[in-house]
Amino acid sequence: MEIPVYESRFLELKACVLIPTYNNAGTLANVINDVLTYTNQVIVVNDGSTDDTEAILRQFPQIHVLSYMPNAGKGMALRRGFKEAVKLGYDHAITLDSDGQHYAKDVVEFLTWLEAEPNSLLIGARNLDQENVPGKSSFGNRFSNFWFWVNTGIRLQDTQSGYRSYPVSKLAGKKYFTSKYEFEIEVIVRASWSGIAVRGVPVSVYYPKPEERVSHFRPAKDFTRISILNTVLVLISVLWIKPRDFVRNLFSREGRKVIYKAAFGTPGESNHKKAVSLGFGVFMGIVPIWGFQLAVGIPLAILFRLNKALFVIAANISIPPIMFIIIALSVALGKWLLGIETMIPDFRNISLEMVKEEGFAFFLGGSVLAIASGILAYLLSLSILHFTRKADAN
Repeated sequence: MEIPVYESRFLELKACVLIPTYNNAGTLANVINDVLTYTNQVIVVNDGSTDDTEAILRQFPQIHVLSYMPNAGKGMALRRGFKEAVKLGYDHAITLDSDGQHYAKDVVEFLTWLEAEPNSLLIGARNLDQENVPGKSSFGNRFSNFWFWVNTGIRLQDTQSGYRSYPVSKLAGKKYFTSKYEFEIEVIVRASWSGIAVRGVPVSVYYPKPEERVSHFRPAKDFTRISILNTVLVLISVLWIKPRDFVRNLFSREGRKVIYKAAFGTPGESNHKKAVSLGFGVFMGIVPIWGFQLAVGIPLAILFRLNKALFVIAANISIPPIMFIIIALSVALGKWLLGIETMIPDFRNISLEMVKEEGFAFFLGGSVLAIASGILAYLLSLSILHFTRKADAN
């Protein structure tokens, strides 16, 4: 029997190809045959298929099959596939869909990147400007890319591609929230949070005509689930991940170097520009658009050519527990400006009017507090920089 062309590279990397499938009997055999041209290290997860999938899989005794009933969703198929891959001794699993959209020849791109960056998570970046690409796919991808950036600070071209390489030895043991399509968002966000490098790899893609396409994606239900997941991930990011990373940077040598360089390096950058960057960061960290401060502030910092490192450092003024103090001060200031004497609301008699009043007080007070704090931060940092940088120059 002829040895597949990339078999030795798969074995050396302890990598396999993982194919989750559900009722794709029309394309499954061709997908498996194409993959077997490149490697025999193949796992197929049959996620409760009710068509001829079982009969097709029996035609390929050289592959490993994991089957179960009933259908549990793509996310669960991947999660079970990760565990199965680790049990079989693999460190990496290259996943591709069974609907024929992905080209098996692109596994060489993943292998090449894995050899250069072991244990990274690679996502196949598709060309979504070609013919027959569904409008919902293009919109959904831009939507997903934006929220991935909000949650991680990483820009990727295609966060919805199912053609990926996962470091399964690092991911299989985690507990996940999701089991459907939204798992593919959760896993890359949480991988990034745990320090795993997430990269984009250019791949080809085939989109059949609409009448030939088989899709199990349910736009209303699945988009709602994805939106709920993104809301949860943003809250975790704001309340835990970003504060955690900020504190880690403060207490690490590299982090302190970045802060020092941002504040006292770049000799061509004026004290005014640095002070504006710090003041704007404080303003954005306090202004009451919680969860979106960096999403709004970073593009503006880039637009106005501010010191982005100093801006981000200052914007982290809203990390817990300081965040709770800011919220309390915002509400108190807002009520004082509105002439509301009752500082502590009566939660026993909650009404829509009370919610509106508290919300408006928070927004007004938070906006005024943000402006005042931003100006004060600018003036203080300008004074400090004037004396310290002058002293350094001497």
